[in-house]
Amino acid sequence: MRPPAPSLDVIAARNSAAAAAAACAPSGSNPPASNMTEDSRDSRDARDSRDSRSSSSTNSPVPADNEESDFFHVANDSQSSLGVVPNLQDMQVTDPECLPTVAALPSEILISIFSRISAPSELLNCMLTCKRWARNVVEILWHRPTCTSWAKHSAICVTLGLERPYFTYTDFVKRLNLAALADRVNDGSVMPLAVCTRVERLTLTNCQGLTDSGLIPLVRSSQHLLALDISGDINITERSIFTIADNCHRLQGLNVSNCKQISNESMVKLAQNCKYIKRLKLNDCDQLTDVAVLAFANNCPNILEIDLHQCANIGNDPVTALLSKGRSLRELRLANCDLIDDGAFLSLPPSKFYEHLRILDLTSCTRLTDRAIEKIIDAAPRLRNLVLAKCSNITDAAVYAIAKLSKNLHYVHLGHCRHITDDAVKRLVQCCNRIRYIDLGCCTHLTDESVIQLARLPKLKRIGLVKCSSITDESMYALAGANRHAQSRRNTAGSSSRRHEYHTGSLERVHLSYCTNLTLPSIIKLLNCCPKLTHLSLTGVPAFLRDDLEAFCREAPSDFTEHQRAVFCVFSGQGVAGLRQYLNTQPEFAEYHSQHIALRRAVQADQDGTQAQGQGQVMALGANMDDFDEADGIEDDDMGDGSEIALDPGALGIHDNHANGATLVIPPPPPPPQPNGSQPMFFLPAPSVAPLSPNTAGVSFAPMTQDNDAGPPAGSPTVVVGPSTAGQGLFANQNTSGPSTAPMQRRIEEDDETGSS
Repeated sequence: MRPPAPSLDVIAARNSAAAAAAACAPSGSNPPASNMTEDSRDSRDARDSRDSRSSSSTNSPVPADNEESDFFHVANDSQSSLGVVPNLQDMQVTDPECLPTVAALPSEILISIFSRISAPSELLNCMLTCKRWARNVVEILWHRPTCTSWAKHSAICVTLGLERPYFTYTDFVKRLNLAALADRVNDGSVMPLAVCTRVERLTLTNCQGLTDSGLIPLVRSSQHLLALDISGDINITERSIFTIADNCHRLQGLNVSNCKQISNESMVKLAQNCKYIKRLKLNDCDQLTDVAVLAFANNCPNILEIDLHQCANIGNDPVTALLSKGRSLRELRLANCDLIDDGAFLSLPPSKFYEHLRILDLTSCTRLTDRAIEKIIDAAPRLRNLVLAKCSNITDAAVYAIAKLSKNLHYVHLGHCRHITDDAVKRLVQCCNRIRYIDLGCCTHLTDESVIQLARLPKLKRIGLVKCSSITDESMYALAGANRHAQSRRNTAGSSSRRHEYHTGSLERVHLSYCTNLTLPSIIKLLNCCPKLTHLSLTGVPAFLRDDLEAFCREAPSDFTEHQRAVFCVFSGQGVAGLRQYLNTQPEFAEYHSQHIALRRAVQADQDGTQAQGQGQVMALGANMDDFDEADGIEDDDMGDGSEIALDPGALGIHDNHANGATLVIPPPPPPPQPNGSQPMFFLPAPSVAPLSPNTAGVSFAPMTQDNDAGPPAGSPTVVVGPSTAGQGLFANQNTSGPSTAPMQRRIEEDDETGSS
């Protein structure tokens, strides 16, 4: 077999050594080349070759003969390569392996990409791609395992129980939520999950089959727990609370609503050991007293939100302590705490302000008077949501104090405050032009004057007027005329003239149950001018007790009596769109639309001559009454609902005249039909309204689970679930499936009606 050919650097070394020897040796001293043996020549060549290699680096090992790396380090490769013709083996080059671009990405970028994939099935596909991807995906996939069915729950428990798993799955699980399986969860369902040692959020809402035997091992192994929700777990006792206090010192959110077997002593120890509590829900724990709440006020200064709804044994001292000792209290809910009176707030330090307080719920705190409300407003000038439903002792003086909140006020509930009059509502509208929600249900002294002023609020989304029996169609026309915009064009004379108007009404929910003076024309106008409307309640309104409208009405709750079902009339979601289309397309309602057209033509003929004068006269009035800041039309202050409200001066009365429905000259409803069947002409304060499609663009809202317009069933006690006067929780979301304690931020759930209680 032929030996391999020497490499280029070996050949060069041989030539260099031979030339040097011939030049340096004296003549005749060396034997002739023919007399040198072949062995001695090969030995010398090999020695010279080794010397040549070692000259580049004394520490480098001698490379193989076919290695080409040293070829470029030879001192004089221009001479050594002359006349040398390497063979194919000498010329071969070994390139590095060619990898795809994604394989060169660092793990940090891969994790960032994978974290944006929400579907578990897609994450699983990524995990099965290669080992490197699997290492980066597995923690994301197991961060919050999906326990929405018993099959998935069983597979998760089996994987966690493996003796020698490929990955340490028990360290990856950070969130556990069994709320979707709550009806069948028991101790055996959660015990396999106790091997997870790094759980941060644990949600076991309404797991009524769960006891201390199942919860204690799970909590004992979760020393990193930050949020725990065991609301509705009626079999949990103080044993679990003591275990939580001993093992979960980093706890920040706790929801023990309706856990009636926990004691004051256990809650005191929890407050002493878990000093980082920020969000605490003690709803319906009527066994707790001032001692438990005072312990949290004294030991947990970082509380942001605390909910004491239906804690009937809580008095003034805990409320005063929570406010005065808290560093950043943001939400305080005291609904149905009957023992609280003015002393809880009048005892606050006179010179201290609570700038962080944003939400205050005092529903059914019937002992409060105007003095307490005035103190609250002075001490918490940045309140955003204020609920005073069923505080029956407050009067106009309290509303005047609330008006000091100015642009900070977004949400105000004054249902069943029966002493409030039109003067108080006018003051509130003048000072607080950023109100989004207002409920004045059962305020029987209010008239059309209040609603006409409320219609000027540029960001009004929801309004409750249940059982305000004095309001008429005039109020509906005012609400329909709100946020009207005019598009102008120049005529041949060069002056601008109003060609047509379009509506961008911001109203989304309107509650008008038992407003018996309302008629079909005004509601048709309201529907056509409020494209974002998604809820309209008209229970007990005679004009809408019609068989042809039942197809669009929501079904009455199952526990309603026969009479309540007969008067129930609530339209939500697609029902509103269907009602709008039906009223716009049926011939029997065409006369209302023709009257709009006739009125618009008459008004437009008069506008060209009076527009400039009318604008100048009303501009000052609108500016003084609304105190509207131009910047208000841009920012939306924490609403976060994605809706856009277009504003212009016309929304605030700057272009008001007798044609746009914003003034107070709208006549009362028309008389009954004439004997001959003819109907007199209505004075409708708006231009023509074209029929709207049922798919009119607007903000979608999920329908309420229950609308109690007709009140509770006969013979049954009134049960108040939340601060709403209709029995629906104002801020509570009882069906949430996620961890409700970690941010514990609730979606504001508007109460449909206030007249049912």
